Amino acid sequence: VIELLKQLKSSPHSLFCKFEELQLEDVEEALLYLSAIGVLKLEGGFLILYNAMSIQRIKDNKARYKQDDYRMLNGMAAASVSFAAVVSCAGQKGDPDGTCTLKDGDVTLTWIQDNAEERFMERTLFPDAPDTLVESLGLQDGIPSTVSVFLAVTPDGMILFDTGLGLPDSRMISSLKALGVEPEDIGYLYLTHFHGDHIGGMVKDGAAVFPEAVVYASREEFDAWMAMPAQKNALVREAMEVYRDRLHFFMPGDTLPCGVLAVGAPGHTPGHTVYRLGQFIVAGDLMHGVALQMGHPEISASYDMDPEEAARTRKIILEYAADSSLVLAGMHFPAPAFIFPE
Repeated sequence: VIELLKQLKSSPHSLFCKFEELQLEDVEEALLYLSAIGVLKLEGGFLILYNAMSIQRIKDNKARYKQDDYRMLNGMAAASVSFAAVVSCAGQKGDPDGTCTLKDGDVTLTWIQDNAEERFMERTLFPDAPDTLVESLGLQDGIPSTVSVFLAVTPDGMILFDTGLGLPDSRMISSLKALGVEPEDIGYLYLTHFHGDHIGGMVKDGAAVFPEAVVYASREEFDAWMAMPAQKNALVREAMEVYRDRLHFFMPGDTLPCGVLAVGAPGHTPGHTVYRLGQFIVAGDLMHGVALQMGHPEISASYDMDPEEAARTRKIILEYAADSSLVLAGMHFPAPAFIFPE
């Protein structure tokens, strides 16, 4: 743990750079400090990011925050100078800002943050969450989040999972180029669902942003959106029309190119899909507020079209991922948008 703290001093992904001033007495004190500045806390079999808390608050509640409750994973640690904690990315050396690359055999998965400004999910998006719970987690002012996409590089091609917002200040394209990837290098677009912050980057000025990409989407998702009124599905219709000659549909349980398994995860939208690739689960909008929903999957966001089904799906997918020791990659997880198994 002490070594992890030392690594923070020179980490380009960390805001903390004053290790010498800590004056930590022992390993327990180090763990308490990590808790105070933004901890990866064990909850439901996963390490998740919680709000920063004062050292004194942690010390006053040692019975609740036991040393064994905290697990540091392969060089990852947390640091914070404000409400939102920033996690050190234990990815590939030299990852561009706003990205983090993990490797599983001959497959790499890179998180790319699309949003340019800091992002929080508002507390009002979770109307069923009791105030006492939100306050106990220190989330009254919002829950740390991102708008993210993921790039998979496999022996059989490059896959982009979702395409972000497509706004003038979106970072997806510039981040891809910083990684040495041009839009025409993307061979596949795998869509988790059809909300605008997931398909917004597919089209620009009426043309395909990814001219060589084959698009895969859920048949259930497509049919549901096509049945909606025009004022709700205009963006979907445009994207599907632009890519119509390269558009393929799947059903839950289908195996897609590059060995990706499509796993039905309905509730957020009718055909919402998560994807399994090796030891990764690209989880789409399984959770909008990780710090709240990871420990309380029964709580849904107002974005979920069917809140009850979304809650059931969330519990099933989280249990599946935990039992299989899979890394979760979520489009609205806080940076760097990975949740690791215990």
